[in-house]
Amino acid sequence: MEAKPRATGAVRPGGRTARTRAAVLAATQGELEACGYAGLTLEKVAEHSGVHLATLYRRWRTVEGLVVDLLGEMGKTEIPIPDTGSFKHDLRALALAIAALYQQPRARALVEGVVAAAVRSPEASTAWATVIAERNRLASRIVERAIGRGELPPGTDGIAIISAVGAPIYYRLLVARGPVDDEIAETAAAAAHTAALGGAFTPGDSPSPP
Repeated sequence: MEAKPRATGAVRPGGRTARTRAAVLAATQGELEACGYAGLTLEKVAEHSGVHLATLYRRWRTVEGLVVDLLGEMGKTEIPIPDTGSFKHDLRALALAIAALYQQPRARALVEGVVAAAVRSPEASTAWATVIAERNRLASRIVERAIGRGELPPGTDGIAIISAVGAPIYYRLLVARGPVDDEIAETAAAAAHTAALGGAFTPGDSPSPP
């Protein structure tokens, strides 16, 4: 029976293989931070990781493959979901946490590299979309709790609200190329909160909260 090919960067866990992968991903992250996606090469990653170039070509094949694997690790990181007891304060805390993440050069370099890779690689595009969708799903617990407290009506679209919180931050980061500061986070959270209370994310036939 013919063996199935491994996915890009897929390796068996544990031992030398795990150490090799960790070294390669750390070097990839470092190069993204230092040189950006445009300066990322397999040769540089091999040099800084101490892993033979042939191994990188065999396991990851391209720089997009490296970024996809790095993104997979990013997707495993659990995001703390605020639970202040208030829908408004939860949204604010979430927005500030997102802003704080992308105020870190390493995180900013990673997301910029991922988006650049996604333009060239369907695999990278799918991986990025999967990470964002999962993080939005987890963060939508904020809305579920608000519905349970009666702050929002049943049927309110939690994913849409969380997306509305993140959208201005990602626009500033990736399109306007400006600083991701607390001010943009506060504005995004307040706008999403106002829109949610106004019924923007609720089906027209859903009753308003008391």
